[in-house]
Amino acid sequence: MKIATIVGARPQFIKAAVLSRAIKLHPEVTEILIHTGQHYDKNMSEVFFEEMEIPKPDHFLYISGLSHGAMTGRMIEEVEKLLLEIKPDYLVVFGDTNSTLAPALAAKKIGIRTVHIEAGVRNFDEYMPEEINRYLVDRLAEINFCCSSLGEENLKKEGFGTGIIKSEVYNYGDVMYDAALFYEKKSDALSTILDKLNLKNTDYVICTVHREGNTNDAGKLTEIISALNIINETIPVIVPIHPRTKKKLADYGLTANFTCIDPVGYFDMIQLVKGARYVITDSGGLVREAYFFKRPSLVLMESPFWPELVDGGYCLSTQLVKEEIIKEFNLLDTTNKDYDSCIFGDGNAGEKIITQIIAHYEKKSGKEMIKPILVKMSK
Repeated sequence: MKIATIVGARPQFIKAAVLSRAIKLHPEVTEILIHTGQHYDKNMSEVFFEEMEIPKPDHFLYISGLSHGAMTGRMIEEVEKLLLEIKPDYLVVFGDTNSTLAPALAAKKIGIRTVHIEAGVRNFDEYMPEEINRYLVDRLAEINFCCSSLGEENLKKEGFGTGIIKSEVYNYGDVMYDAALFYEKKSDALSTILDKLNLKNTDYVICTVHREGNTNDAGKLTEIISALNIINETIPVIVPIHPRTKKKLADYGLTANFTCIDPVGYFDMIQLVKGARYVITDSGGLVREAYFFKRPSLVLMESPFWPELVDGGYCLSTQLVKEEIIKEFNLLDTTNKDYDSCIFGDGNAGEKIITQIIAHYEKKSGKEMIKPILVKMSK
């Protein structure tokens, strides 16, 4: 069996590492890794492959720096060419980026089954590009793997699992949780970021701001930076700054009084989260990592991607107004301290996912490759 895996953005490299490790346990499966090039900065792309020992991509498309429409169109064209050449049995995509939607569309057009990992996520903001991508890819996929019971529930409400929509839906947990558990010890041993920044045994806030809806809006970004500057007066704020955010600060004439550092690799980010007292972010990945490493977080979004974390009291969300950001930040010590809820599974999602894909292949092809699957869909 042949699987083509598509990556293009930082969180997808982390998720792909988990799946690739699980695939290696099945010599009957061949994986072809394709990098769209969506994230091209060394510290946002190449360093993840090096640290996490992900095989170098078999194909690199170098598609970046374009508008959403242009990038999606180029990716559809180039991915289609590759898929026709490779002829995989399945295409695996992750999350909600252009590197998720474009390959799924290309595969559907030419009859290749798509697997969507991190399906069913909803924040119900249909003006957000990521929300549009999620809706469409879930609908295109032959198999949808959710990260949590809420994702599974969202899909069922939309008609998945009723027989009307043929896609199969499973909730085996979050591969990012697998990664956090697997790489934590390596991060402890190899990362020196806390020493470099003199942060050991110090209270600080780790913060990321990268989402286009926040950075491309001068008003919103001004409110966020103003709030961070005030918070920094009482507790140091550390921001690994996204290239787009850095450019927008200059474009809008905004001054950051907090500490900005270059983008960091996964091992360094684990240490920064583990060492922090609080996390502030507009990243759907980092807010989960805060939960994995038991840190209270503030999401710079009114409609966060992971409402189960807000509903569970593990993080707070905020309007993008300086006073509201500061008010919610000051409430972080009141968040839920019980992190044993297992919202995102048991840390074995990767192996369960590849086992289910193989079972699907056996069913569709009539070729027996492994023993019958032992994992059942959650109730």
